[in-house]
Amino acid sequence: MVRLSRISLALALALGAGAALAQSTTGSIFGQAPVADGETVVARSTTGVNREVTVGADGRYTIGSLPLGTYTVSLMQGGKAVDARNDVNLRVGSGTEVSFAGATSAAQATSLGSVTVSANTLPPVDVSSVDSRTVITAQQLAKLPLARSAEAIALLAPGVVPGYSGFTGTTNSNSLVSIGGSSVTENAYYLNGFNTTDPLSGFGGITLPYGAIDQQEILSGGYGAAYGRSDGGVISQSGKRGTNEWHFGAQLLWEPAFARGTSPNSYYVSGTQAGNIYRRYSQNNSWTATESAYVGGPLIKDKLFFFAAVEQEKQDSNSVTAVSTSYNNQYEYHDPKWYAKIDWNINDTNIVELTGASSKTQYKGNFYNYDYDTGQTGSLNSQDTSTKNDARVYIAKYTSYITDDLTLTAMYGKQKMTYYSETPGYDPSLTYILDPELQNPAVTGGAQINNAQSALTIANPDHEATTRNLRLDLSWKVGDHTITGGIDNLDSHDVDDGENAVAWEYGFGTPDVAISDAPFVAAPNTGAGGETGYYVSKYLYSTAASVRVKQRAQYLEDSWQVNDRWLVKVGLRNDQFTNYNPNGDAFLRMTKPQWAPRLGAAWDVNGDSSLKIYANAGRYYLAMPASVALRAAAGSLYTNTYYTYTGIDSNGYPTGLTQLASATGGGVSANNEYGQSPDPKTVASSGIKSEYQDEYQLGFDQQINSDWVWGMKGQVRKLRNILDDICDLDSIQAKAASLGYDVSEADMNGCYLSNPGRSNTYRIPDGNGGYVSVDMSAADFGMPQAKRSYYALETYLEHPFDGTWTGKIDYLYSKSYGNTEGQVRSDIGQTDVSATVDWDYGKLMEYSNGLLSNDRKHQLKAYGSWQVAPEWMLSGNILLMSGTPKTCLGYYGADQTNPIGYGSYYHYCGGLPSPPGAAGRQPWQHIVSLSAEYRPMWADQKLAFNVMVYNVLNESKATADYVNYGTTTAPNTNYGRVTYYSTPRYVRFGITYDF
Repeated sequence: MVRLSRISLALALALGAGAALAQSTTGSIFGQAPVADGETVVARSTTGVNREVTVGADGRYTIGSLPLGTYTVSLMQGGKAVDARNDVNLRVGSGTEVSFAGATSAAQATSLGSVTVSANTLPPVDVSSVDSRTVITAQQLAKLPLARSAEAIALLAPGVVPGYSGFTGTTNSNSLVSIGGSSVTENAYYLNGFNTTDPLSGFGGITLPYGAIDQQEILSGGYGAAYGRSDGGVISQSGKRGTNEWHFGAQLLWEPAFARGTSPNSYYVSGTQAGNIYRRYSQNNSWTATESAYVGGPLIKDKLFFFAAVEQEKQDSNSVTAVSTSYNNQYEYHDPKWYAKIDWNINDTNIVELTGASSKTQYKGNFYNYDYDTGQTGSLNSQDTSTKNDARVYIAKYTSYITDDLTLTAMYGKQKMTYYSETPGYDPSLTYILDPELQNPAVTGGAQINNAQSALTIANPDHEATTRNLRLDLSWKVGDHTITGGIDNLDSHDVDDGENAVAWEYGFGTPDVAISDAPFVAAPNTGAGGETGYYVSKYLYSTAASVRVKQRAQYLEDSWQVNDRWLVKVGLRNDQFTNYNPNGDAFLRMTKPQWAPRLGAAWDVNGDSSLKIYANAGRYYLAMPASVALRAAAGSLYTNTYYTYTGIDSNGYPTGLTQLASATGGGVSANNEYGQSPDPKTVASSGIKSEYQDEYQLGFDQQINSDWVWGMKGQVRKLRNILDDICDLDSIQAKAASLGYDVSEADMNGCYLSNPGRSNTYRIPDGNGGYVSVDMSAADFGMPQAKRSYYALETYLEHPFDGTWTGKIDYLYSKSYGNTEGQVRSDIGQTDVSATVDWDYGKLMEYSNGLLSNDRKHQLKAYGSWQVAPEWMLSGNILLMSGTPKTCLGYYGADQTNPIGYGSYYHYCGGLPSPPGAAGRQPWQHIVSLSAEYRPMWADQKLAFNVMVYNVLNESKATADYVNYGTTTAPNTNYGRVTYYSTPRYVRFGITYDF
């Protein structure tokens, strides 16, 4: 019989219930013990979990699928404990080695005394994992100076960078992150093993109250076949649980306005407004107060446990809007959260866990008139749109250790979200004014004329969404193999989604050049008042739908111990995705086998967990969220009707209108969105495939000595397929004609969901109740192959906590290069998932290959804490990053025309090719944050006073700017102005009591 090494045993049982995987809520313990007759190892936690396993004939043991917590691990002989390791804290998804003294006989073993071993003396290299993960514990969160969000915690991990500042969570206002070069919507969020990723568009997910987080795991690649639906990364939170002792505590936090810095003002840098102020940030201010409390303990000792936490955050702020609107918005947020968990140890082999959590965000604001000349705030103008978003999740999980070799885990959960919005005092008779800075100065006298309408879009107040997640996992250990298999089913419903918008949108172009060639809109000088290139359009936008998404997956995985030091993990996952339109008809059916192989290996080089070399390769598929249906399959309206004008009234409305000639004689839609509901059989190309990515990693971790660990890792990611829409109807018609088909544009959709850069087949109604199929290659559209490549090389040095200090420094060099960011587009702030400007027309993709928006060439991260004295703790966190690439988008070609009607969205700048990144980079960011905590002995160190200073240097640098250049003869005055700055300094004072 082949002898199993420590690494194989640890990984085997860990895989049994997903313990070595990203979204796990468990860990494992493994190690060596002296060989003796009747010898066992017992792991007993403060949460009442009691597991006993037999030590193998080779002196090795493993205990897998253990709930997180603090354990005492005892070596038993003859029913008596002869050695013990106390205060063993498990890390989620990881194996913890606990070995006993090297006695080789029962006689020697019985002479061993009980020993207390703290966590920092245990081996810091986890030889049981083959992936790339960072785990941040509650103890670290209590010390480190961080913003209080899952995304801020994730920024501690290598390869995680801030996303575009305008992208925030659907159910909260947290700024999102990019992991491994992917877009912000390609990450997966988990709470106690349940998938809480936003089902509408993938923008964030439900997270825990900050004080209820036991551990947060950030996985940047390499996870096993049991999980999928992410080609970015994973942010997984495990909540705290009750123990055999009752504990409670409370915390008050205050971020005062007087200690908060401000960002620089934003100015116009081009066009007729160059040098004038655009937005004043110097008068913005804010204060935040947070109250939280928790309680946990045994309802029945060793059997039934309870933990609950609540958190209430209130933010009161003001923000001066752009000079084009001239308001001072005084607003407030109320963000309450709660979390509750019940753990029931039915017996030593059966465990039930029940979890409930809620996260709400409520916003309301008032717009006051603001005078940019005097800097004074005046009377109330109007009320901003108020929102109340509520997300709740309920989870039930059952774990059965059927035998020492067979483990069953079943989890079912449901989350429900409501998205309520209203605009108090909304006046539908007032029309919103877009781009008033582009009004004709000859008409306005150089001023900007606006009105009191502050709401561009009105959302459906009845909007709701639900998600249900069912997982079944079964693990069977057979000799040197551990076979795991299961299902992962997810159902999402988006109910009463949609919004409406009406606006007058001002524009400026070359007087004698058509505003759009296709669909045709005549040049401005063909209408009265347009002789100098100024025009206006009536903008109409409307979406409305109730849709659903069904996702199914099956997987099988084998963890195989090849020999004493080599472990190979082989897995295969199959995903199926189906998206339905409002009538319940499938318009995206990607249910043919989507095989996602996973292969990983780990080598315990010295056999003592001091040096691990690991590698893995895998394929990861990404599903389409529910919001894809709104523009693609639900009959959206998106039109502009163009006019010239000779005057502007006091409301900002154009007067003396002359309608310009157009392809339709009225409103035109560049994407043919005129409110018609498309045939579900024609929405997507035939045989369309999901977005997927291949990934490769190679790295090592080494314990230099008892105080230091270091490592390196190389990572390569290649996007193999993209899913987006293509809107080039003329090319499809031309190809159809060459095939002998007479296809009318009236029978075509505005855009087709496709696999850009590949061949696609489109089904088009023939006008007689049937369909014709038109095969289109990438060359037919004049498009390149889709490309997104990410390369990274990381190295780190870590000093585990030794009772006095701990620290880690990590440097990562990376490059993200290609012609597609992914599901969304950061440089223009486009949130339409898989319906971006990219790929709509071939001309938009000329010179599109370059540095992608989430590229950060250099990243240096360092964090740690120092116990200066028994009562004093100092901590720090440093993040240094090179800036993101800049983009310049202008009109097409050397002649700066507009052949497809999109305006300034081509990869040309001033008539010259301008690939992404050619316009330079944003500046480096240097964010240094410090904190101090005082726990006085006179309060038995249960009371703590702390202060944190985020961004001590008060450095607020530009993170994004306006990218639309216009033309050399009609430059866009907004081009180059800063749209977002990084967060300036703020100070947080806190009082904490723990009992």
